[in-house]
Order: sequence, then structure tokens, then C-alpha cells
Amino acid sequence: MEALNSREQQDFQKLVEQKQMKDFMRLYSNLVERCFNDCVNDFTSSKLTNKEQTCLMRCSEKFLKHSERVGQRFQEQNAAMGQSLQR
Repeated sequence: MEALNSREQQDFQKLVEQKQMKDFMRLYSNLVERCFNDCVNDFTSSKLTNKEQTCLMRCSEKFLKHSERVGQRFQEQNAAMGQSLQR
């Protein structure tokens, strides 16, 4: 990063932010699709049933916890790889 000039750093930062937004939108889209398909079954009403609401809450919590844990493991692996490369 230090080898980049100010303009290149800004461009790089913009690319990183765009990738993060794209990754977030992909995560959100996957969450919505998966939980909707797993939980919503009754299309005879415009409102969710209590069972569907509970299912959606549990599904989204589980999905987000899983994604957070995967992210943590990824960071741990990157840190371990970085340390092994420095040796």
C-alpha cells in the first residue's frame, strides 16, 4: 500500500469498498432466498404466519452466525499463513 501514490490508494480503497458492498449484497441475497424458500409456505395470506415469522428469525440468525464464524476462520487462516510466510 505504501508503494502506491495518493491517487492509486484512493482507487484501491474504492475497489475494496465496491467489493465489500458486492459481498454484502450477495450475503444478503443468499440469506433472503434461503430463508424464504425454507420458511414461507402459505401464500393464501398477505401476512406471515407466526410459524413462518419464527422460522425466518431463526434462519436469519443461524445464517448470520454461520457467516460470521466462516469470516473469523478465514481471518485466522490468513493470519497463520502470514506468520508462516514471515518465517
